[in-house]
Amino acid sequence: MSLSFSVNNNSSASNILSNLSYVQNQLNTSYAQLSSGNRINSAANDPAGYAISQQMMSQVNGLNQATQNAQNGVSLIQTASGAMNQVESILQTMNTLAVEASNGTQTSSDLANLQTEFTSLQNQISSISKNTQFNGMTLLNGSYGSPSTPMTLQVGAQNNQTLAFTIATVNNTSLGIATTSISITSQASAQAAIASVQSAITTLSGFQASLGAIQDQLNYTISNLQNSSQNLQNAESTITNTNMATAYTQFSQEQVLQQVGLAMLGQAQQQPAAILKLLS
Repeated sequence: MSLSFSVNNNSSASNILSNLSYVQNQLNTSYAQLSSGNRINSAANDPAGYAISQQMMSQVNGLNQATQNAQNGVSLIQTASGAMNQVESILQTMNTLAVEASNGTQTSSDLANLQTEFTSLQNQISSISKNTQFNGMTLLNGSYGSPSTPMTLQVGAQNNQTLAFTIATVNNTSLGIATTSISITSQASAQAAIASVQSAITTLSGFQASLGAIQDQLNYTISNLQNSSQNLQNAESTITNTNMATAYTQFSQEQVLQQVGLAMLGQAQQQPAAILKLLS
């Protein structure tokens, strides 16, 4: 067995210092994992896992925004449907007026008064059609009433996951109760108006049913999007989240190695002093 003494190169101390640097880097990684709760805090921690997690997070973010898009779509439909409910209430009142005017006991003055109210209700339907808006978009004036100009919602994380639907035009003309086509100024015209108004009620009910079906579809879409997002987040967390028990065990081991390394470095740095004993 040979002994090597040198004052120019302390290989033992150099090796220990190199190991200490490695342990310190591992400790820094453990600090980051334990303090953040994330096993992967940068691509350097796990390049493949980092790339996969970023792809998953991109999809999760897309699903979450698609959920918000669908919820906005539900709000839009509720706005349109609520306005249609108001129109339906007006139509019911118009039907009552037409039935009242159809009775032979009404005088010409009575019929004129009934017609004034009837016309006022028609004007209110026109106002609802022009003024029902969502985020500045007019809904019932036919802007989205054609298959060529539908309301299109982005309801998925991919570029082809959309839902398109139409919102029927709701006004006196589309309902067949324009001021130029019906009146209740006479018993005969009032009786004809009954049929027109009741037909309008049936037509409007169909419009509402169509919107209701789209709202149901959106509600199911929202539920599915939320479920998909949750499952994907769970999968992503298994890649990126810190296993606290494992990480803390590793951290404790690294602390011990650091303390031992520092002690050994102190011992190794004393080796050159042995040369002095040879010279004394």
